[in-house]
Amino acid sequence: MHEFAERLAGSVLSVGEDLDREFDARLADCSTLAFRVAYGVLRHHQDAEDVAQEALVRAYRSFRQLRDRDRFRAWLVRITWRLAIDRRRGDRRREAREHDEALDRATATPPQDLEARERADHLWRAIDTLPEKLRMVVILAGIEEHNLREVARLLAVPEGRAKSRMIEARQRLKEQLQWTRADPHAR
Repeated sequence: MHEFAERLAGSVLSVGEDLDREFDARLADCSTLAFRVAYGVLRHHQDAEDVAQEALVRAYRSFRQLRDRDRFRAWLVRITWRLAIDRRRGDRRREAREHDEALDRATATPPQDLEARERADHLWRAIDTLPEKLRMVVILAGIEEHNLREVARLLAVPEGRAKSRMIEARQRLKEQLQWTRADPHAR
């Protein structure tokens, strides 16, 4: 009976070690993906690191239940995206802190830097108004520079749907940001 217990323990350990090695290999393949997705949503370095770390912990804990291991990247993106959205919805204090910091920087910033920062802020606010399915495509394709085939794979949608979402998102952003194209000296 004791031999059977030792053999069983040995096989459980080797299965666990195999899962750990497989998880490590898949994680090495997409080492910064969780952070980039979180940062694309939160745009705050420390919060993005926290969310990415939490996403990796959750992925590690649930890796055993992942049936299709070839879809690890898409699975990790979805975990990270959901955690980042939850963090953004619940973190109103961070927005107030960033607003105060922006006011402090604005008083000590050259006009060119201030204008570039204002444009970036307008763009991010416009991206934030997009529905989640469009915002995700913009962040993955437009900001993270994935091609549409990769975006479709990461979001588990057909490539044509990813492309149509990108077109719709660009059109909406164009409409929202129309006024920023005006000549700044014409104001």
